[in-house]
Amino acid sequence: MSTPRTRPRTLALCALPVLALLGVAAFAPLPFTLAQPGTTANVLGDDHGTPVISIEGTTPTRPTKGELRMTTIVATGPKADVGIRDVVDSWFRTDRAVLPRDSVYPTGGSEKEIEKHNLDDMVKSQDSAVDAALNYLGRKPGSVDVTLHLADVGGPSAGLFFALGIVDKLDGDGSGGDLTGGRAIAGTGTIDADGEVGAVGGVSLKTQAARRDGATVFLVPKAECTEAKSELPKGLRLIPVTTLKGAVNSLRALDHGGKIPSC
Repeated sequence: MSTPRTRPRTLALCALPVLALLGVAAFAPLPFTLAQPGTTANVLGDDHGTPVISIEGTTPTRPTKGELRMTTIVATGPKADVGIRDVVDSWFRTDRAVLPRDSVYPTGGSEKEIEKHNLDDMVKSQDSAVDAALNYLGRKPGSVDVTLHLADVGGPSAGLFFALGIVDKLDGDGSGGDLTGGRAIAGTGTIDADGEVGAVGGVSLKTQAARRDGATVFLVPKAECTEAKSELPKGLRLIPVTTLKGAVNSLRALDHGGKIPSC
């Protein structure tokens, strides 16, 4: 049993391993990735001089106004060294996020392998977006030739906005107006051929990128409403979506005074 005389020495000796571990942690890389708001891109516009959405065929396209901005995040690479100082600094900033590395790079592998995986996901997402848009409009595959082009962006999270862009270019709001109503609309979400919208990562960072680039409305997968609200920039309205049809109906309602869901 420790006496008053020996207790301070005992506590000091116990603290030494803890201090040693903290010292090592201060310099050792940790299994985290740091993320921040990335670029946004208007799918109704051009990317390096090439239209993001090109449609050819017997069906004429319509001129569009407003913007449909897909959003991204920028993350440190899978091999980047992230130390405890980086984590602590990012933890207290609203424009940074600390994410488990495995949640950002679940496939592992080299940077080139991950880049290829992300680009493959983007191609699949584009195919699903075309199918979803044409299914929503009741058009048979092959009635139009849709080409999607967006350089330097990987992953499936632009799917919803590719589909919305195709719908806007072919049909607008269905009654002669623009699907955007002339607004800057931003958002994120995966999509499958049936028009189901799926969750993505980094939503709270994407809302910041959207507001920074002038968006006033943000379409978010319904399952991620709570995260989107956590750091929501002033002046940005959240609209939860679960399907392409629901997203189109909500955008129509913005212009025509219909009921609009909220998070």
